[in-house]
Amino acid sequence: MGPQFYQVAKTVSRGFMKIFFPYEVENGDSLPEGQGCIICSNHLSNLDPVFINITQTRLLRFMAKKELFKNKLFGALITKLGAFPVNRGNDGGKAIGTAEELLSGGECIGIFIEGTRSKTGKLGRGHMGAFVIAHAANVPIVPCCITGKNIFIKPFRKTKITYGEPMTCEELGIVTGDSRELRAAAKTVMEKIAELREEQLAQFDKKGKKK
Repeated sequence: MGPQFYQVAKTVSRGFMKIFFPYEVENGDSLPEGQGCIICSNHLSNLDPVFINITQTRLLRFMAKKELFKNKLFGALITKLGAFPVNRGNDGGKAIGTAEELLSGGECIGIFIEGTRSKTGKLGRGHMGAFVIAHAANVPIVPCCITGKNIFIKPFRKTKITYGEPMTCEELGIVTGDSRELRAAAKTVMEKIAELREEQLAQFDKKGKKK
């Protein structure tokens, strides 16, 4: 993935999304500069990797389930935008190794903390994988919430992408990296994502009442 092609793909994607899936970003400059980090986001639609990518200036990489790459057109798009596939069966360890290597090189990766897309719109349980990687690479976690009006992402309806402040492993209580610490960290980040969602929905509701 060449940097020049990546920037072209991002620019084209921004134009497309602004027309068909208008979006608004809040606190988009919260990512730490000059070091690796993990964006942990909820997952509502297959467009989520695109939303996150086009609302950041840094080059991002995404750990995405391999099923997203079955559609050749969409798979090509998210590949050019930095996604790499994860087989949640046999090669999960390989994907984690790739993520750690990227983070150690100062890159930023995105992980959907719930592990799969929500079909009901409700937030699910946070998985520990992102925190295993964060602990191994010693990088902060940046919570992110993607929400559409009435929760779901729909064409021609505004979507909000909100970023929280970076949270270090120390702040999340990850010291030894045992499962108890990782579960607690996942719960903390999911609570933060839920908080961001409540703020987003309140903003949607406020704007609706003004009309």
